[in-house]
Amino acid sequence: MADAKILGGSKKAKLDDAAFGASFNEALVHESVRAELAARRRGTHATKTRGNVRGGGAKPWRQKGTGRARAGSSRSPIWTGGGTIFGPSPRHYTFKVNRKERRAALRSALSVHSARDSIAVLDTKAFDTPATKKAAGLLADAGLNMPVLVVLADDQEQAALSFRNIARVSVLPASMVGVADLIGAASVVCSQAALDALTARAKGTVTERERSERERSERERSEASA
Repeated sequence: MADAKILGGSKKAKLDDAAFGASFNEALVHESVRAELAARRRGTHATKTRGNVRGGGAKPWRQKGTGRARAGSSRSPIWTGGGTIFGPSPRHYTFKVNRKERRAALRSALSVHSARDSIAVLDTKAFDTPATKKAAGLLADAGLNMPVLVVLADDQEQAALSFRNIARVSVLPASMVGVADLIGAASVVCSQAALDALTARAKGTVTERERSERERSERERSEASA
């Protein structure tokens, strides 16, 4: 069974072989990274065609007798200030990747860090208040390669505030970590809760935290409707 070092200590945390012992599937990882990066594009780029440009309603000059070429509008694409031909329009770039493929890609990305020994576990109990100096010291002592991705649970805000201002360190909640984030990081640091959440996502199971949160939200929804 693979393991990960715990920052600031000599102990090691056990990693689930089902999530951290998979073989690397380059095709699925490439497809998932493309899908995630495409989904992040805003797609708000826009240009105006000749029908959207203001003006040009009157014919610039008569059809014959001037010696010039025929022109029906000053907003023609060949005129300065005219419309754009086949220009970009607002659109979305998202495309679907099957759930099993996403999970397999996630397992591949996690297994790469496990094989390289570039994943570590963070004890968030040491961060009752934001302490950037302490966080930087832990990373320096661990000798992790940069850039570093720090994955935390949603309720571990103090630890997130401690790591967010360190150069070449990104902080993300476990629910928002994608394959592109894992592949783009040279090292990964996770809290135990975040590690459990990533393991559950990779295996397709539900953690106790997620189950309790779902039950709580369902109770609140039923109480509100009653």
